[in-house]
Amino acid sequence: MLHITIINGPNLNLLGTREPHIYGNQSFDEYLKGLRKRFPIVDISYLQSNIEGELINHLHACMGKSDGVVLNAGAYTHTSIAIADAVAAIGIPVIEVHISNILAREDFRKTSYISAKCAGSISGLGMDGYALGIQYFLDKHEI
Repeated sequence: MLHITIINGPNLNLLGTREPHIYGNQSFDEYLKGLRKRFPIVDISYLQSNIEGELINHLHACMGKSDGVVLNAGAYTHTSIAIADAVAAIGIPVIEVHISNILAREDFRKTSYISAKCAGSISGLGMDGYALGIQYFLDKHEI
């Protein structure tokens, strides 16, 4: 069985109610239930935190436990060198996901400190970006 960890950063606990015109009306918990049904051969673990250090600690905890990480660092994408360093340090492939198209938004959102450390980035495809990240790992592991 493939073990994938999804990590969501700040304010993503508000999905379903936060700016639905950008992020949609579905909570992540609802979406996660659907992901688990869609990918029954994948063990999906999940963490959301608004705290940068918790995100870093969880990335570290993935070492030796996860085959891949799907990471939406939220606003920390544009500010956190520490998260970028953690992604580089753990030795696990990471797919960066953004629900909205960060390149079509404010200028400060067009910079990602973590992209260069990730295996790939998915932006602007809504919540489907998470499923695409999981599918990448399934294809890579030929499961």
